[in-house]
Amino acid sequence: MFFLRLVARNAFRARLRTALTVLGLVIALAAFGLLQTVVQAWYAGADAASPTRLVTRNSISLVFPLPIYYRDRIRAIDGVRSVATSNWFGGVWRDERNFFAQFAVDSPQYFAMYPEFVFKPDEWADFLRDRRGAAVGRQLADLYGFKVGDTIPLKSSIYPGNWEFTVRAIYDAKDETTITRQMYFHFDYLNEQIKKIFPRRSDQAGVFIVSIADSSASADIARAIDAEFKNSLAETLTETEKAFQLSFVAMTEAILVAIQAVSFVVIVIIMAVMANTMAMTARERYAEYATMKALGFGAAFVAGLIVAESLGLALAAGAAGIALTFPLAAVFADAMGTLFPVFFVSDETVALQLAAALAVGLVAAAIPAWRAARVRIVDGLRAVA
Repeated sequence: MFFLRLVARNAFRARLRTALTVLGLVIALAAFGLLQTVVQAWYAGADAASPTRLVTRNSISLVFPLPIYYRDRIRAIDGVRSVATSNWFGGVWRDERNFFAQFAVDSPQYFAMYPEFVFKPDEWADFLRDRRGAAVGRQLADLYGFKVGDTIPLKSSIYPGNWEFTVRAIYDAKDETTITRQMYFHFDYLNEQIKKIFPRRSDQAGVFIVSIADSSASADIARAIDAEFKNSLAETLTETEKAFQLSFVAMTEAILVAIQAVSFVVIVIIMAVMANTMAMTARERYAEYATMKALGFGAAFVAGLIVAESLGLALAAGAAGIALTFPLAAVFADAMGTLFPVFFVSDETVALQLAAALAVGLVAAAIPAWRAARVRIVDGLRAVA
């Protein structure tokens, strides 16, 4: 108890300096947490990917489709449980500012692979019955005010004509890591209409979503799928769903690396500020440390005072910085609108902030504590004169 009281008195002896140091550390840790949250939000789609789902696309580019009959041949490969078609629609609702993702899918098979999408039983049944029906994610419905029964007119840059879909279901997320900002409708309806409008473009799939029984066999199954269509007119490239998602993230990877670098630079800067504060504090108290040694206190006790003071300030600032990160993240998410469909401060970010606060406290105290522990009584008392 005596030790802690002495540490507390020392910490608040120069109140203005302590307050400014803590304030800087709070801001730095909050900024660090916010930047880390931005990076995690960018990877949200890839992190939510399932290891038991593969994506098969044209080996040249996503722009080139695959014949629909590939679906049955993929389904026959050992290790494959089910296959579903997924076509990017590229429609615009009202104007370009209201862009959101739309996919034409084999609904029963597709959603069976995605248990993270939760439907109400009656809405799910209505969606399956209506060939022009659409399933809208909760985030998307809340963003634009879509309700069950609404008609959504779309103009697609890929598929000519005006399209109308009726919202038959609004699906929810299983947890906060699931993105529900998409709209899905039936591939069969799209294919039927394309046969009428542009027959040569019918019976083609953008990608195939492949469900496998054993995630450890994903590489072997992917090779088997690609081997099935080797030397065909449309060769395939099959990869895990996470790898497929990361291929899009890679387009902006330089930005993400820069954001991460900045977040750690912030911590290094505040570490230097904290170290300077502790060095000034220790230098001002050399005479006191010498007196304590003369009274019988050991070098470890003297060094412990500095380390405890530094850690106490850093952890207090860390707790405040973490608490500040949550409202900052909420304000940032609102300001960004639809850019980040999943944006929350994760446990991993909080742990990183605590680790950063601990590292700042220890590093800042290391040299001052070492010097204080080695100060000689005669040299320390001479500083009084």
